[in-house]
Amino acid sequence: MPPGPNRPVVLKVAKRGAIPPFIVMDVMRAANEREAQGEDVLHLEVGQPGTSAPGPVLDAAKDALSSDLLGYTDALGLWDLRHRIARHYQEFYGVSVEAGRIVVTTGSSGGFVLAFLSAFEAGDRVALASPGYPAYRNILNALGVEVVDLETGPETNFQPTPELLDRAARGSPKPLDGLIIASPSNPTGTMIHAAELKDLVEYCRDKGIRLISDEIYHGITYGEAAETVLAHMDDAVVINSFSKYFSMTGWRLGWMVVPRDLLRSIECLAQNLFISPPTLSQRACLKVFDCRDELDANVAHYGENRALLLERLPKAGFDKLASADGAFYIYADIADLTNDSQDFCARMLAGTGVAATPGVDFDPGRGHRYMRFSFAGQLAVMAEAADRLGRWNR
Repeated sequence: MPPGPNRPVVLKVAKRGAIPPFIVMDVMRAANEREAQGEDVLHLEVGQPGTSAPGPVLDAAKDALSSDLLGYTDALGLWDLRHRIARHYQEFYGVSVEAGRIVVTTGSSGGFVLAFLSAFEAGDRVALASPGYPAYRNILNALGVEVVDLETGPETNFQPTPELLDRAARGSPKPLDGLIIASPSNPTGTMIHAAELKDLVEYCRDKGIRLISDEIYHGITYGEAAETVLAHMDDAVVINSFSKYFSMTGWRLGWMVVPRDLLRSIECLAQNLFISPPTLSQRACLKVFDCRDELDANVAHYGENRALLLERLPKAGFDKLASADGAFYIYADIADLTNDSQDFCARMLAGTGVAATPGVDFDPGRGHRYMRFSFAGQLAVMAEAADRLGRWNR
């Protein structure tokens, strides 16, 4: 029967949007609702620094607001900022990078979209570690790219290895087209150490696999410094952000280092998808590279939080923890406590006011027995959270 005045037309909804939610945001909403009802919450769920942008960045933003029209910039970003990021690679890693290969993006999230669209076709196979950052998987799925899970565990420090890649390659007649790595990683905080990183680079080079390295937690480490994949190869895609080490999450600015063969594709995609990155944030970020003392003091503070939780979480019953080499996360195996991490985290929030993230956000297959604590907040909050968890989990 054709549609009439009282019979609405059912319109099509694209399937690419039918991807899982980012569950940590659901947890944060529940925590905020609890706060709105007058209950206190200790926030260990969201992965963002508890510190503001450095003072010189705030001053630069104020100057730009009062003296600049803040129009569009080039799609690839302000040339001055691209040059400053290139200089950062020489200062921070001792690696030379051409400023022309730097692409400023709307957060690292914009970088992932540009990288995946430019490097992979629908139907390509891209491997990533599980557990891992859920947006990799969800963006790839929305683009029609096949995600190949590499189930990692403590035996590989929750990181991919050539052996795991070989096993994944044997499981399909189609070759692997890409690999996404993150060191330090979210949610585990684990790192790929120098020798293992070199092995992965050589494997990808030999097999013709496009390597994408998420380096947004570089600078936040508690022993060995993180090494950029650019120390080993020029044709990887590197994605970084001003959100984590630089303490500028809401400014929505990141960057990519891209190989020459992808540069024009990424520029055309950026022109059409984003026009340009946020101008105010770009102008302000020019100052952040000169704030290392303040930023490293933040990392020292995270280190105190980490040490406290690594000592006291086991006493509260959370005694199977990933190594937490970097970033500001502790990933806990809670199989002895529950088989439903979402329910466990909901009950924990209701019973203690401590908000944390269930592992199903990061590992669809095994996350029901894991959870993540973020320790980017204040030391007193970490101490109080440990006390409450100890009393609740007896």
